[in-house]
Amino acid sequence: MVVSACAKDSGGGTTTASGGACEFATPPSAPAASTTSAVAGDKVDGSALKIGLAYDIGGRGDASFNDLAAAGFDQAIKDMGVAKDNTRELSAAPNEDESLKQGRLRTLASDGFNPIVGVGFAYTEALKVVAPEFPNVRFGLVDSAVEGAANVTPLVFAEQEGAFLAGVVAAYQSKKCHVGFVGGVDIPLIQKFEAGYVQGAKTAAPKIQVEKKYITPAGDFTGFQDPAKGQEIAKGLIDQGADVVYPAAGASGIGVFAAVKQAGVLAIGCDADQYNQPTLAGTRDVIAASSLKRVDVAVYDFFRAAAKNDLASLPKVFDLKVNGVGYATSGGRINAELQGVLEGYRAQIVEGKIKVADRP
Repeated sequence: MVVSACAKDSGGGTTTASGGACEFATPPSAPAASTTSAVAGDKVDGSALKIGLAYDIGGRGDASFNDLAAAGFDQAIKDMGVAKDNTRELSAAPNEDESLKQGRLRTLASDGFNPIVGVGFAYTEALKVVAPEFPNVRFGLVDSAVEGAANVTPLVFAEQEGAFLAGVVAAYQSKKCHVGFVGGVDIPLIQKFEAGYVQGAKTAAPKIQVEKKYITPAGDFTGFQDPAKGQEIAKGLIDQGADVVYPAAGASGIGVFAAVKQAGVLAIGCDADQYNQPTLAGTRDVIAASSLKRVDVAVYDFFRAAAKNDLASLPKVFDLKVNGVGYATSGGRINAELQGVLEGYRAQIVEGKIKVADRP
């Protein structure tokens, strides 16, 4: 799939080097417009499959990570003709006992569902136990891998590359050259977003100030499902001077957007095109752009490849090069000039001229 971003010229916002508060580095030139386009693949018949999805905490309705997995699941069902009776979705609870994750996967496999996707690294330990019990069941695991498990396909992303572009947007949209990052849980996965965002902002504007704070420490996963805490932390960053805030915090981002709207500043969405998420209709006007993590593409592609018995065809990493991450500019705040800046940086990452760090 090709990530498309609809840019519109807008008189408002800090979108050019001449009009912004930051002193910007000279951006790379945008490449010539690509003539490539997504080509529809051959029709895949999945009518004989029973497919299962085990969500991370938040489940459907988080306006982020899980909703993307749900979108890929739904599209696979539609495109491959999977009967509704042959689908099942199960959700997790914050800080639940590891045995419940194992039980969820074991229930799906025992009931004949195959293939099955575990949405999130939280299923890593559970799959170390459950995958060997069901060697003929094909499992997909978003954001992690299970060493030595031939029937577990890792669906991993270069989140830092999309976050880099979010940092560029934040720098150009900031009126104070002062931006913020809210992480859900202080773990390596979310640190990838922090690292890319900070690098992107500082590459675009070397003197920019970046405030950073996590909702919960490693081990406490409520940070992905606590909008009230997200709102409180975002308010703190705004009080410190940040006027563009980027949350990588799952459903807690809902609270971040609420704080941003109340303060009259701006935000960058994460994972999904959050401007167009129904759950965020009341705060969408503050979302200047979104970094994309195409969990929907990875989930869809996994089910499709499983139906074709061709899991080896999946990319090792869903990165900018394969449109596994990217950006969306819904909302009309990003003009054509800034779109060109973003495409210039995007091309340099794809070509390897810019190496984006995956840790702070």
